[in-house]
Amino acid sequence: MKRTTLAGLFISAAMLASPAFAADNNLCTSKLQELKGKVNALPATSGSTAMEIKRLMSSAEASQASGDDTKCVTEATQALALADKQSNQPNP
Repeated sequence: MKRTTLAGLFISAAMLASPAFAADNNLCTSKLQELKGKVNALPATSGSTAMEIKRLMSSAEASQASGDDTKCVTEATQALALADKQSNQPNP
């Protein structure tokens, strides 16, 4: 009886965890798409901030390729925040 209960708990946990991984992958993909659009719209005079945004985007893409969707989401979110900050600054 105990084995059946434990097996049922493990199976239930595995089934509940599966959609969470898929959600991270979808979130990673959507954040990267949004980031690519913002990177293309950045002003040409952005300088070091634009380089940092592109570095984070490359790192997020590498994380996605390696299957680390959590790191991908984190880096893409950081890059999006920098891109938003950069686009809100006045051009010199």
